[in-house]
Amino acid sequence: MTIGLRRVLLAAGLVVLVCAPPATAAAQSPDRVARIGFLGASAPEREQPLLGAFRKAMRELGHREGTTFVIEERYGGGRFETLPALAAELLARRIDLFLVAGAPAAHAAKKVTTTLLIVMTNAADPVGVGLVASLARPGGNVTGLSDFNEGVVAKRLAILKEIIPSASRVAVLYNPTNPTNPRQLKLTQDAARTLGITVLALDIRAAADLERAASVIEKERPHALLAIGDPALGSMRRQLVELAAKYRLPATWSGKDALEHGGLMSYGTRFEDLYRRAASYVDRILKGANPADLPIEQPSTFEFVLNMKTARALGLTVPMSIIFQADRIIE
Repeated sequence: MTIGLRRVLLAAGLVVLVCAPPATAAAQSPDRVARIGFLGASAPEREQPLLGAFRKAMRELGHREGTTFVIEERYGGGRFETLPALAAELLARRIDLFLVAGAPAAHAAKKVTTTLLIVMTNAADPVGVGLVASLARPGGNVTGLSDFNEGVVAKRLAILKEIIPSASRVAVLYNPTNPTNPRQLKLTQDAARTLGITVLALDIRAAADLERAASVIEKERPHALLAIGDPALGSMRRQLVELAAKYRLPATWSGKDALEHGGLMSYGTRFEDLYRRAASYVDRILKGANPADLPIEQPSTFEFVLNMKTARALGLTVPMSIIFQADRIIE
């Protein structure tokens, strides 16, 4: 081979490398164990039961943990500032793809890689917060599911108003460091004006903010409480439920896990379903699908859970019209 021909072939090879599309997945070799890096923004005790739904769905799709896939787990515990370092740590473990819970975790994973594939289990507004180009064609290296929290915050407030028609002032807990929360707060405020409700917005980033929130609640005396969906708030759900109970505030939540500690009601997507559906994304990607071509899924059904034990403790008479709407009632 002449020197000139060798140079031409080398240059052609460089062009192929530079122009190769990012974020495409090679099909998994039958004898290779796929390494999945799970990054959760919330606490392990909140995420692990949901991750169990993902594991079960993977088994149903023919995968065996320890044989065809393994999961490396990292948790932010509601401290979003730790997520970039945890994402980099997972990347250093030579994972094959990210499985992320929540928009903050998705952003952290996207910051450390533009080529490794990222599957979201839930994000309230992936387009609005800049994670994907569109729901139909995400583009880039991110795909997965949205929990559609932004689409149901008004419904939560409306149900709360039906239970307590006299409520004219509601404390709304949100985390300003979560890119989806300010958007959800605005939607809540818009709905509140229609319902004749004044919103008392309380920003909570960490447990240290709970004492300040309690002092504001004691001074302002709202009639009810609404917690916007957020991993940090989810990690503090026990303390928040206790705060609501201390001031005898009927409270509504995005997830039903708060009701296990005494919350009044929740309305939103079934997160177990989202984690199960995430397994189908991972399965397709391991078989060679390009995440840029996998549309973002949104839930079509929502779950309304009502804790009648808490309602009785608060002296509330819940209308039968609300009881009939409940998908599940805790007695």
